[in-house]
Amino acid sequence: MGRTIKIELSDDERQELENGYRNSENHVFRVRCQMVLLKAENRKSKEVGQLLGFCEQAVNSWLWRYLEQGIEGLKTKPGQGRIPILKLSEDAEVVRLSVSEHRQRIAQAQAELEETLGRKFSQKTLRRFLKNCMADINESENVPEKRKPKRSTSIK
Repeated sequence: MGRTIKIELSDDERQELENGYRNSENHVFRVRCQMVLLKAENRKSKEVGQLLGFCEQAVNSWLWRYLEQGIEGLKTKPGQGRIPILKLSEDAEVVRLSVSEHRQRIAQAQAELEETLGRKFSQKTLRRFLKNCMADINESENVPEKRKPKRSTSIK
């Protein structure tokens, strides 16, 4: 049996973890903060893992990382995850031109883009890229969201 990890939190550390748990937009970071807070209540790693849906080893791994790096160690570092097939900075203009040529035929736009860019991707990837691309364009140009017109309910 391995040694038990015990965590003693100062008031500032506890406040910082509770703030991360309550206010962070990142779900994974919130769960990791909760993990440390539960462990600070002298719960066993196995019990914390069962509550949060992790194995005991994952709980211990994040606890060691917190002890070594503090709250910054609980955050996901940039560069983790899959590299995007279509990059906003490089491919946005080419995608926009192809889609504007084939507005109602996304499959043709996809085939043209695969040939032009030399990369294979699905229609779902292209749609997701277009959705993100349009969101970034609208945000940078401060374009207001479209609203549905109000219907009058008065009967004449």
